[in-house]
Amino acid sequence: MKSLLALLSLVALPVMAAEPTLYGRYEYIALPEIGGEVLKAKMDTGALTASLSAKDIETFTRDGEDWVRFRLATKDASNKVYEHKIARISKIKTRSEEDEDEDVAAPTKRPVVDLELCLGNVKRTVEVNLTDRSSFNYPLLIGAKALREFGAAVNPARRFTADKPDC
Repeated sequence: MKSLLALLSLVALPVMAAEPTLYGRYEYIALPEIGGEVLKAKMDTGALTASLSAKDIETFTRDGEDWVRFRLATKDASNKVYEHKIARISKIKTRSEEDEDEDVAAPTKRPVVDLELCLGNVKRTVEVNLTDRSSFNYPLLIGAKALREFGAAVNPARRFTADKPDC
């Protein structure tokens, strides 16, 4: 009996993953590094990366590293210029590329930065690509990679389930 108990103590039991936090299709997210702005975000499991609405996007080199400067392209944004180190350049395919009858457009290249995001009382640093989303209802799109960082699951029937950001 003792040897059986000793053997069982050596066998590692599988660790149960934490249950994901359930969010709605739309949530408020704060951007501590972008003046503490609070934006309405669309939680989009069909997108891979997060996207932030930006304009006047300009890449440059600082101390041998790639950087980007931009302004927020949101309804009530100030004219403030933000600068961040570029994490990478993403290549985004357009939806028309899936249609064989149309001309195939080259993927667009977007700078990607690591940004702190605050959802409810949870703060995470996630990759966010910069593009002009001013024609969309939601200036911030949270894709699958960021949703994983937050341990999030999305209920599309719900909206704004998290408290206002408080990080």
